[in-house]
Amino acid sequence: MNASPSQPHPAEWTETQDLLPSVERDLPAGRHQFHKEHMMAQIHEDLRGSRTPAPQRQRNPFLRRAILVPAAAFAVAGAVVAGLALSGGDGDGGRTAVATGPALTTQIGAVDTKGAPQLLDRISLAAADTSGPTAHDGQYIYIASKVASTHSRTVGDKTTIVSKELHSRQVWMSTDGKDGWLIEAGEEDITLAGPTPLTGAYDSLVKLPTDPDVLLKQIYKESDAVRDPEVPRDQAAFVAIGDLLNESFPPADVAVALYKAAAKIPGVVAVDDAVDALGRHGVAIARQNDTDGQRTEWIFDKKTLQLLGDRTVQVEAEKDGEFKPGTVLFTSAITQRAVVDANKQVPGKAS
Repeated sequence: MNASPSQPHPAEWTETQDLLPSVERDLPAGRHQFHKEHMMAQIHEDLRGSRTPAPQRQRNPFLRRAILVPAAAFAVAGAVVAGLALSGGDGDGGRTAVATGPALTTQIGAVDTKGAPQLLDRISLAAADTSGPTAHDGQYIYIASKVASTHSRTVGDKTTIVSKELHSRQVWMSTDGKDGWLIEAGEEDITLAGPTPLTGAYDSLVKLPTDPDVLLKQIYKESDAVRDPEVPRDQAAFVAIGDLLNESFPPADVAVALYKAAAKIPGVVAVDDAVDALGRHGVAIARQNDTDGQRTEWIFDKKTLQLLGDRTVQVEAEKDGEFKPGTVLFTSAITQRAVVDANKQVPGKAS
């Protein structure tokens, strides 16, 4: 990440403990995850021709961000992105401390308002040539990433902008979406087991339509049914697609359809330079939420066009907003995706 001279790169920070107790403002617990899970569960349930009662759609804590509530509210909420320890879930229950630091900042990449279709076409071709592993019944999709975020913190009557420093996250999800595991720093490890399939499950992904128009129409339909009115429908659709690409392991034909569907969303642009959570530079496909001046970027390697990660950047000053242009509200870097044979099994190691 192109941090400003006064701000060290997240990977260079040393972990420190908070010197004073703090109170971080947050929305009601589970509100973000409920709205997002509600939309994406509806998409997959519609495709299967069945419906699950709405209350059961709250059981997807691994999804990182809210897309159906205002982005400003997401940012103020602070710890939307949970830090995950790479150590196993035994012993301390995964309660590895995540240090805080100064606000994350970056140089804002220049936008090409007409370049997105051509770039997405190239990305689609690269995705079509990528042969991902085929997952079978009884196996698990494993996703590891590095993430960091910026939020406001209030101590007494003083509010400051701080970051939750770069840390790891691990998620395991069974192919049917009914079992899995989440290791989250600062919290007890979480089982993802339950009767309702999790969003992004492999079995659901392989059933998604590969016609981009059909796929996008379905995403819009379900998004419109549950999104917060302050979140533009085009932005909600764009972020939903991005999260399926980043937090799942879609087959090549589905990934191609998702990229082609994104090219049809108004306001999608190309960005000449963006940096993931590990400091890797790439090009980006992005869309700005004009409501809050924040831009969501999907970052790709400039040569291979492999998806590196994503981030959300404050690009315009918001009226009465707390975050200055150049603030990175969220950043991620995908470090590994694999198919493993057991829950909590790390690739290359026996369970």
